[in-house]
Amino acid sequence: MGPLRLGTRRSKLAMSQSGKVADAVSQVTGRPVELVEITTYGDTTREHLAQIGGTGVFVTALRDALLRGEVDFAVHSLKDLPTTQPDDLVLAAVPRREDPRDALVARDGLRFTDLPDGARVGTGSPRRMAQLNAYARGHGMRIETVAIRGNVDTRIGYVRKGELDAVVLAAAGLSRIGRIDEVTDFLPVDTVLPAPGQGALAIECRAGHTAQDTALVAALAGLDDPFTRVAVTAERSLLASLEAGCSAPVGALADLLADGQIVKEMRLRGVVGTTDGSTLVQLSTTGPVPETHDQAMALGRELAAEMLAKGAAGLMGERAH
Repeated sequence: MGPLRLGTRRSKLAMSQSGKVADAVSQVTGRPVELVEITTYGDTTREHLAQIGGTGVFVTALRDALLRGEVDFAVHSLKDLPTTQPDDLVLAAVPRREDPRDALVARDGLRFTDLPDGARVGTGSPRRMAQLNAYARGHGMRIETVAIRGNVDTRIGYVRKGELDAVVLAAAGLSRIGRIDEVTDFLPVDTVLPAPGQGALAIECRAGHTAQDTALVAALAGLDDPFTRVAVTAERSLLASLEAGCSAPVGALADLLADGQIVKEMRLRGVVGTTDGSTLVQLSTTGPVPETHDQAMALGRELAAEMLAKGAAGLMGERAH
């Protein structure tokens, strides 16, 4: 038995999170794991993700390598995964989620509410723009959101060079590459709901076509965190039911409400809005913690239906056809 081959994107963040998963997979399988670097369309294009559709641009090349047998499994940032799962691939594990919040890296150590009048805030995400602008409008702040893309170094570089006052990034990503100490403010989820699945990873492999595939799926299941899985399943079901790709201005977070040590219920919150923040539809629902995939999917569908009834469809720009 040779080493297991883990397909990963080449970015510093992807390599870092894949390296951590590789160590964990080595422990549960007793086999060495080697990283196979794969360049995806999302890594090479210069276009903004909102223009190229967002959905799957970082994922397709990894999935193709899996299906061709060039790698044994792949690690994705869960928020990059399209909501429809191909029949011949399986999400073998969703490990315990890291901090789902968005984080601000601002000049002079500023918090979001202390940004100067007219501050320029960079993000590539329509979801973040919609909520940051809505918060600013509601609290008498004036900010200008600026569309940016590029890796973490590039984005933080805009602040360091004085081109922007602040940028917004996922806290989990900064943590995984050892740069969490550069965060000047963690944005509360009450201010900015994260992307569906943000902070979570997905470990994907071929659906048991061979005995080796079946054994790998079984071994990887040891890395699955059931609470994280039902939470992100509900969030992604909401996204799918809104018929929105991962570049749409949709935020969602499912969290567990505990009474002491006992988890009692799950709350799912969703938001969709126009990027200028002038209109937001934000709703939540609370119910028993889903015990099955279907129950988690139903929770997302129900909240999406309520949001659509409140006018969410008109806020997402072009509907996916």
